[in-house]
Amino acid sequence: MTEQNTKFGIWLMVLTTFVFALQDGISRHLSDSYNVYMVVMIRYWFFAAFVMAIAGRQAGGLKAAAATTQPWLQIFRGVLLVAEIWVMITAFVLLGLTESHAVFTAYPLLVAALSGPILGEKVGWRRWSAIGVGFIGVIIILQPSGGVFSPHAAVPLVAALMFALYGLLTRYVARRDTAATSFFWTGVSGAVTATLVGAWFWEPMSAPDWGWMALLCITGASGHYTLIKCYEVAEASAVQPFAYLQLVFASALGMTVFNETLRPNVAMGAVIIVAAGLFTLWRERVKR
Repeated sequence: MTEQNTKFGIWLMVLTTFVFALQDGISRHLSDSYNVYMVVMIRYWFFAAFVMAIAGRQAGGLKAAAATTQPWLQIFRGVLLVAEIWVMITAFVLLGLTESHAVFTAYPLLVAALSGPILGEKVGWRRWSAIGVGFIGVIIILQPSGGVFSPHAAVPLVAALMFALYGLLTRYVARRDTAATSFFWTGVSGAVTATLVGAWFWEPMSAPDWGWMALLCITGASGHYTLIKCYEVAEASAVQPFAYLQLVFASALGMTVFNETLRPNVAMGAVIIVAAGLFTLWRERVKR
């Protein structure tokens, strides 16, 4: 039964990465024409409604989901995730899906590097070596054609750092709060933050683009739903390596739909980062 659940969990993770890659493609398309703050705000309205609907169906309803002894930390997590999405979508517009995701794949290495000072976890020399190798991959990707470093290349790296911090804080609050509580606060505090900023950047949207916006909202909610189900049926350590497929799907989308090119240094750097990330996941599993 466990094997069947693990296989099902892997397929759910593959589906999740595909859905999130589609979401990134739609986000890039809309943010080419509209302000990123408005796009994220509308997306978060739907996400918050989805989160509250999920919470309302759980035992104890919304009151139980909102119950926490660390509200400010939960709010900060939600604000941090919104800010990370703003930064990452900006990277899509500046650099494209392919290069942005190639750099962003460094976030598990950042999680491993920061787990010591933030969570008090011990990071051995093997994982530190993998982190170092992974960042060599990042440097290879950031190596510009023409020999001049573009500041745009640092944008997805900032997003990766923010997402790593968000992931570590999620693990930290999980010591006292349930996953349902963290999910609730992520959606609600994120929607409030996105609205406080995005409302100042409202602009009219064409009918076809409202269709794309609706699809963006649906992919966002469905991706989170399949991810939740994925972790319900299989251990995180078994399915996490397949999360790297988002790089493959997003790159394919970038090259086929947005006419992006895959530079050799980006491909080489991405392979090094993914290999280092898989090694850190394997070492974490061995330690456990």
